[in-house]
Amino acid sequence: MKRRFTVMATAVLMSSSILFSSCIGSFTLFHKVLSWNQSAGDKWINELVFLALCVVPVYEIAWLIDGVVLNSIEFWTGENPASADAQVKQVETANGLVTITTDANGHKIQKEGSDEIVEFNFNKEENSWSLNAMGTTTPLVQFTADNQAKVYLADGSTMTVSADQAGVLALKQVIGNAYFANK
Repeated sequence: MKRRFTVMATAVLMSSSILFSSCIGSFTLFHKVLSWNQSAGDKWINELVFLALCVVPVYEIAWLIDGVVLNSIEFWTGENPASADAQVKQVETANGLVTITTDANGHKIQKEGSDEIVEFNFNKEENSWSLNAMGTTTPLVQFTADNQAKVYLADGSTMTVSADQAGVLALKQVIGNAYFANK
């Protein structure tokens, strides 16, 4: 009797710790399964696939993995491991079709029919962006803890500005009109 009470109390305590951690999470894995199901075909095919995935318990397993494992990881690290997939977009430009691949490390840009790839890489440890093109890596900007940004200028010098609109305007005055990205 005492052992059963201890096991039950432990189970209730562990369950409540999960429920009260405010870790709702994004349920990325579940939404990926759902998105895949919605793109399987027309509405009748989607319904058949949905029913099959409910019978086989794919939805239930994805929901359980998200709720217990992936959302907990997302809560503690700020990143969901299931959302680390690369996104690929193709853009038609005046110079032809360009493929842009975005992942956790940055962006890769390649023109159709060309072997040359231009990469904008984000270094999480240094909190910095760099450009890699034609085998040469060029630092672009490094964000610091005190809400400052160290910008590497074309002449090799650096400029430290505040990482806000005033800093962008100050930098714009020095180098002219340009477009900036922030991650």
